[in-house]
Amino acid sequence: MCGRFAITLPHDAMARAFGARPANDLPPVPRFNICPTQPVATVISRDGQRHLGPMRWGFLPHWYKTETDGPLLINARAESIAEKPAFREAARARRCLIPASGFYEWTKDGEGNRLPWYISPVSGEMLAFAGVWQVWERDDRRHVTCAIVTCAANEAMARIHHRMPVILAPENWALWLGEAGHGAARLMQPAPEDALRWHRVDRAVNSNRAEGAELIEPV
Repeated sequence: MCGRFAITLPHDAMARAFGARPANDLPPVPRFNICPTQPVATVISRDGQRHLGPMRWGFLPHWYKTETDGPLLINARAESIAEKPAFREAARARRCLIPASGFYEWTKDGEGNRLPWYISPVSGEMLAFAGVWQVWERDDRRHVTCAIVTCAANEAMARIHHRMPVILAPENWALWLGEAGHGAARLMQPAPEDALRWHRVDRAVNSNRAEGAELIEPV
């Protein structure tokens, strides 16, 4: 799964990288401990233009009566996304990219303590997670929500966790966003074995209230 991540790029750098028009209400950056239900920057393609805008991380199916009416859907499994009622329509018609500088996963020591790891691209460049999105409205409440698509971890990553986000290379962005025809399903594969690196970080990141560049520093 992917339950926390970081984004350190300025908004204008993200917009240039994706060739997208930035919204005026993007969440502040840098952010080193993005948690579920918080706003995240996302890229969608609409009317021949890419748009960089905010969404709530935590997909809300249209049948939820309230924001907490069911499980918090922060991830969508690649293996079942096309069949799951919550995600199948979005998988066909509402796909997005979610920029990240890196993400966190946890292992446990012999005493059961949760040990966090920060995982980032070997290239040092930005990651683009595959995502799906949904507009949810009830009464006077409206949220544009998203989930990160995950797949089985590659062999290297499996030493830390058995799942990982689907990470899309720039040459595949157009296909995922629906700009280059059909066939996006074939992109839901683990990243190459040598694409990512990781290091242990301080357990301060275990708190969803923690923030700051020191959270991604090696320990």
